[in-house]
Amino acid sequence: MKLHNLPFLFLLVFAGCTSQKNTNEFIQTTSGRYLFNANEVLEIYFQDQLLYVKWRGNDQISPLKINDSTFYMKELNEKMIFVRLPQPHIELAPKREHKDVKYHFRKMLPDEKTPSEYLTHKEYDKALIAYRTIQQNDSLNPVIREGNLNNLGYDFLRQNDVNTAIEVFTINTILYPNSSNTFDSLAEAYLKGKDTVNAIVNFKKALAINPENRSSKKGLEKLTPY
Repeated sequence: MKLHNLPFLFLLVFAGCTSQKNTNEFIQTTSGRYLFNANEVLEIYFQDQLLYVKWRGNDQISPLKINDSTFYMKELNEKMIFVRLPQPHIELAPKREHKDVKYHFRKMLPDEKTPSEYLTHKEYDKALIAYRTIQQNDSLNPVIREGNLNNLGYDFLRQNDVNTAIEVFTINTILYPNSSNTFDSLAEAYLKGKDTVNAIVNFKKALAINPENRSSKKGLEKLTPY
C-alpha cells in the first residue's frame, strides 16, 4: 500500500463512525453561498440532511463528513471547517501545502452576487461597484486585470451581446482611465453596435492618451475620411 493513501483511508475510517446527516440548526446556519474567490462561489445546500456543494459546474459534490463541523472535499483535496462566529464562514484546515497561509471563505449576503453574475443579470451598475471594490481591496487580483476584462468584453462581442460588451469595456475605462487600449476597445464595441458617434468619441480618447495607437487611427480614419 502506498503511504500517501494512508491519510485518506484514515478519514474514511474516522468518518465511518460519524453520522453523515446534519442537524437542523447546522443546516439553517450553513446553507448558502460562500465567496471562494473574487469572482467564484461555493454553494452549500442539503438534501435529506446530507451536505452537498455546487462548484465549477458540478451541482452535486458530496463531501465526506469528518465531524459536526468538518468535511473533506476531494475536489479541493481540502478539509473544510464551518465556523459560525463572529460571522459564518468556511476555513480550510491548515496543512503543509498552504505554507502558513490561512484560507477562509465568507458567507455571502442573500442578494449578493459576483461581478460576472451581475453582468449576466444585466445589473451593470452593481457590476462596476463590485469590480471597483475588488480593485480597492486587491489591485493585483486577476479578476480586475485590464487584459482579462478586455478579453471578457470581446467574448461578449463574439456572442453578439453588444450591450454587455460595451458595459464591460466601459468598466475597464473607469478602472484604467489612462489606458489607450480600453477606450479603443470601447470604440470598437460601439462601432459594432452601429453607434458611430460614440465610436468616434472613444477613438479620439484613445488617441489623446496614445497618439500612436494604430487601431484607433485606422478606426477614426474610416469614420472621418475628410
